[in-house]
Parts: sequence; C-alpha cells; structure tokens
Amino acid sequence: MFLQHDWVSGVQVGMALTDVPTPVLCLDVDVVERNIQAMSDWCRANGKSWRPHIKGHRCPQIIERLRAAGWHAVTCATLREAEFAATLAVRDILIANQVALEKLSRAARLARLADPILALDHPDQVTAASDAAHREGVRFRAIVEVDIGMRRAGVEPGQAALELAAQIDRAPGLELVGIMGYEGHLLDVPDLDQKRRAITDALDRLAAVRDEMTRRGLRCEIVSAGGTGSCEYTARHPAVTELQAGGLVMMDAYYRRDCRIERFEYALTVHTTVVSRPTPQRAIIDAGRKTHDISNGPPVFPHGPDGITVLALNAEHGILAVDGPARSLRIGQRLVFVPGYSDFTTMLHRCFVAHRGDTVVGIWPIGPR
Repeated sequence: MFLQHDWVSGVQVGMALTDVPTPVLCLDVDVVERNIQAMSDWCRANGKSWRPHIKGHRCPQIIERLRAAGWHAVTCATLREAEFAATLAVRDILIANQVALEKLSRAARLARLADPILALDHPDQVTAASDAAHREGVRFRAIVEVDIGMRRAGVEPGQAALELAAQIDRAPGLELVGIMGYEGHLLDVPDLDQKRRAITDALDRLAAVRDEMTRRGLRCEIVSAGGTGSCEYTARHPAVTELQAGGLVMMDAYYRRDCRIERFEYALTVHTTVVSRPTPQRAIIDAGRKTHDISNGPPVFPHGPDGITVLALNAEHGILAVDGPARSLRIGQRLVFVPGYSDFTTMLHRCFVAHRGDTVVGIWPIGPR
C-alpha cells in the first residue's frame, strides 16, 4: 500500500521508519495504546470518568482508540475542534473555552449533530447562548467555568459563581449540568508535596461551589478538571468527577521534566538528520521552528548520544551544542528527539507517521488547528 498526500509522499506502509525522509513527526502506536490503557486504569482505580482533550492531536485514529478503551466523551478547545469531533460521530463534547458570541449560531447547529457542553463564565454569555438556542430550536448543556487560581477565564468562586449557575438554570434553552476549573498554574510546582497540597486547595474551591449549588437545588453532576501535568493529583480529589487530560496520550518533555509526570511513555518523536558540522562543538539538524516548538522548554534526546544541547532554532535549522559522546555526530546521522511541548509541535504538522517498532503502519492526519 502506497500512501500519497499533498503533505507527505514517498512513505509506504511496511517501510522502515529509518527510511522515512526527515524531518518527520512520528507517533509510536504501541506506546499510544499503552498510555491510553495506563490512564484508563488510573481513572477507574480512582472512580473518575475520562473526557480526554483532543486539542493536541486532533486525530481520528487516536479518538478511535480512546473509544475502544471505553471513553466516548471528549474535550475540545475550540468550536472548530468540536465540529471536527462531531464529524467522527462523537456526541458528548465539552468545549472547555468560551465561544465567541457571534459563533453561537454555529454552536447551535452543532447541537443538532451532537450534544455539546458550553463553558460559561459571564451573564452576557448566558443570555446570548439562550437566544441562539431559541433561534435554532435546540438545547445546550452548560457548565460554569470557575477560576480556581489560574487567573485566566472563569468566574470567581463564591457568590458570583452561584449567581451565574442560577441564571443558567433559569435560562430557556440551557441545561445546567455542572462546573469546571483548571489548576494549570500549578502543573510545574517543583516540590511534589507542595504541588499536591496546592492542587488540593485549588480543587477544594471548586468543591465548595459544587456543595453550595447542591444545597440550593442546582444541578451539578459534572465537576470537570485536570490536565496531564496534574492528573496524578486531580484524580484523587473526591469532588472531581472527570479528568480532561489529553496530552498524556502522546507525552512530551515538558510533562516529564517540569511537571514530573512519569506514569506515561513518550509516544511522540521527531526524527531529524545532522546536515552540518561547522565546528567540533556545533552540529546543525534539519528540524527548526517549522518542525518543533521550544517555548515550553527544549526537546530531549532519550536515545542519545549524551552531550546534546539545543542552542537555538531558525526556520529550518536546529543549532546544537555538542559535547562528550555527542562530538562524534556526523553529517547524515539521524537523531530522534521528544519535543519540548507536544501541542505547539503538532500544530505545525498535518500528519503523524504512525509506526509500530521500526515499521511504518500508516499516515494519521491531524485535524483542524
């Protein structure tokens, strides 16, 4: 079988991964499946549902594997991602972001194909969403996004959150189903005991909102939280009903190095080639800013050689400082690295070269940005 697309060519199922031209974004299918199983086991052991975020991969084949593991709900960052998920027959879709008011008519049309959940954090959004639902003759499920310390989106916990929940509950065309919060400001706290305590404290604020909603007779069956960098701790909080973590399916250097998440393996890699050795202390590879992102930290080279430091990236050049064993690098030598941050890397690509071991098993498309 020969696979030919406008964004990748010369790749054949069954060929050796080491024969694929570089730079290339690769995904180890065996590791993806092990990561999905590990997270499934972790959620079930802690009595949680898993609503994995798809913003990092946006890949039908990964969504298929999540379904096979028993997880049929997803989290999306944008309305466009939610529309993409609906084309794959996913119905239970949380848009964990505020939808621009002018897009609510589109969201209402989506509600004819799926059962999306809107995250709301302001009375104006409630009014606009209710109006859009009425115009299109649909119903939206809705949750209150609560700011539990990240200082991004989200209504303040306490009275403001409760008043917003009550407004949603009264609004025609809206069905209040719960709350969400994100402890993303705590992912890279270096001391793990301090990290655990800080995440617990943040989620306690979410639990307090849930408790008061319940006392007032407001529906709160969903308490959604948890990213990959915090899932070890979020899963243990008794108030949380579901985790949104999705990056763990691929994993990256940031989650391992800065967030200290070790339960999952590296599935996402970039294969690159040394194209220049201008000095004994410097090597140039063919993977630059158009191939991977280092804003959340540099990549790691888990298979060596030791002594590689990424100095800088230009458009098509990666500039490496080499020392020790890495001084033996030669022009034409292939290197494999794990990106610093998966989300910001996959958005630069249109597909993964999927492999099992050293054998290419397919080209997996990456969906809308």
